[in-house]
Amino acid sequence: MMNNFDEMQKMSKDNMDMAMASFGSFSKGFQAIAAEMADYQKKSFEEGSAAVEKLVSSKSLDKAFEAQADYVKTAYEGFVGEMTKIGEMVTDMSKDAYKPYEGVMGKLAK
Repeated sequence: MMNNFDEMQKMSKDNMDMAMASFGSFSKGFQAIAAEMADYQKKSFEEGSAAVEKLVSSKSLDKAFEAQADYVKTAYEGFVGEMTKIGEMVTDMSKDAYKPYEGVMGKLAK
């Protein structure tokens, strides 16, 4: 009887350790994503401000359209690049959070 209690207690501790390791991975991942998003927002705001200044200082309508088209193109490319990077970060975070459970899943599959 005591042996079963010790096994149950060890299993509970192991499960808690796995959950805490997984939670730690999620926490680090979300912090990295939040920092990346803050950097992107700052950069995007600065680029937008520069584009407005360029647009306002345009001497002709053609130059204004050209400035706006350049901004839209760079903003779109920057957004797509950033979302790709965030997607990769989420994928990596998910893989790291799953690692503690790999051993258990392998045992269950056998």
